[in-house]
Amino acid sequence: MHVSVQLLLLLLGLLAAARGDSPTPRFNVSLDVTPSQRWEPVLRKYDAAQLRNYMQQVVRSVVPKWVINVVNQLAPILKYLLPEPYRGEIEGISKFLGVNLGEGLLINLAYEASGYCTSIVAQDSRGKIYHGRNMDYAFTDILRSTTVDVQFVCSGQIVYTGTTFLGFVGLWTGQKPNKFSITGNARAKGARWKDVIATFLKRNRSPSWVIRDALTEAVDFHAALKRLSYTPITANVYFILGGVKPNEGVIITRKLEGPVDIWPLKSTKGQWYRVETNYDHWKPPPPSDDRRTPTIRALNATTQKNINLNTLFKVLSIHPVLNKKTVYTTLMCAAQPKDYKTMIRKGSKQNNWNFAEINEQKGGYAAVLN
Repeated sequence: MHVSVQLLLLLLGLLAAARGDSPTPRFNVSLDVTPSQRWEPVLRKYDAAQLRNYMQQVVRSVVPKWVINVVNQLAPILKYLLPEPYRGEIEGISKFLGVNLGEGLLINLAYEASGYCTSIVAQDSRGKIYHGRNMDYAFTDILRSTTVDVQFVCSGQIVYTGTTFLGFVGLWTGQKPNKFSITGNARAKGARWKDVIATFLKRNRSPSWVIRDALTEAVDFHAALKRLSYTPITANVYFILGGVKPNEGVIITRKLEGPVDIWPLKSTKGQWYRVETNYDHWKPPPPSDDRRTPTIRALNATTQKNINLNTLFKVLSIHPVLNKKTVYTTLMCAAQPKDYKTMIRKGSKQNNWNFAEINEQKGGYAAVLN
C-alpha cells in the first residue's frame, strides 16, 4: 500500500514534534550602537558565568594547545589585526564575559572549526528560491542552549537576519531581505589550524565574517556571489547562496584565495536544486558520512512542484541528514523574509524518518509519493 504525499508529510511533521524541536530565541542587535556595546542587551538575557564556562569548554576541546599559545602571545597586538566591527564586538563580548581579548578570539576560532552541515538551495516550479540548512556540531547540548536568531537593525529597519552562537560574532547562516540568503559549510580538506593562523596574520577574512560582510554590503545576489567567490579567507569552505529570481542559486567551492568551482542552478535542464554537505560535489562522499545521497533522493521524491519551506524541513529531517549532532535547522526564502525560521533539533537519535528504508522496502520514492 503506497503512502500519499500528504500522509507522509503529516507523519514527518508529527515525528518532528515528538522529538521536541523548539523555535530559536530571536533578538535585535542594533548596528547604530558602537560595536563594543551592541551585543550587551542580548548577553544580559543569559548568565555570564555559565556562558563563559560553556565557551571555555568548547575552546579547550576544539582548539589545539599550540594555537592557544600563539593567540596568547599575540594578545598585545590582536586589536591591530582584527578588523572592525568584529574587533569591537569581540572586545565588548570579552569584557562582558570577564575574559581577555585573546580568549574572546579563541572562542570565535573554536566556533569556526569542525562544523559538519547540510545545505540545500532549491527552486520551485514557479521560480521561487528556497534555502535550508542543518548545522551539525559537537557539543550539541551547549550549542542548542546558546543558539540565537539575530535581526541586525539599522535606523529601525532589518538590514539582515542571521543564526549564530552566543559569543560568536560571525555568521554561518543569514538572509538579506528581498535580496539573497547564505549558508557556509566546512570543506573537509586538511591542515586547517595551520592555515587559519597563517592566513589570519595575512589579514585574510574568516569565512563567517565574509558571510556577514556580504549580508551587510552586497546589494544583490550577483554582488554577493562576487564577494563570496573572491575575498581571501582563512579556511576552505563552501558558500551556498540563494537569491530571489529564477536560477539564483549556487554552490561556491572555495580555497583560500579564490573559487575552485561555481555550481549554479540550471532549472531549464531539470537541475532545480543543489545539495552541499562537506565534500566536493564532483567526488563521491565517504561511505561513513554520506548525507548527500539521502538528501538527493528525498528531494527527488518531493518533486519541484511540491518544494516549499515545509517540505524542505521534512527533507532536512530524514536520517542521517538529521542526526544526533544536529544543533539547528534554518529555513529561508529571501523573497519571503518574514518566513526566516530556525528550529533547535532535539531527540534526533531515534525516530528519524528514513527515506533509504522506504526506497528499499517500497520500490522507490516515486512509488511511495505518487
